[in-house]
Amino acid sequence: MHWLDVQEIAETLADIHADIDPTAIAFPRLKALVTALPGFAEQPGHPCNERILEAIQQAWIDERD
Repeated sequence: MHWLDVQEIAETLADIHADIDPTAIAFPRLKALVTALPGFAEQPGHPCNERILEAIQQAWIDERD
């Protein structure tokens, strides 16, 4: 799993961190949660940016709803 696996990341976050409200999370904390996920590995050429974090956050919100 890497930064472009937005849906898989969101599903995993929803499962592991059901106690966290994704609408209230700051991007630095979101990035830390993602990089700590089992099976996550950054890939060269696919760095994290605000757009990716926004997509992950929205997908996590959608998973929760």
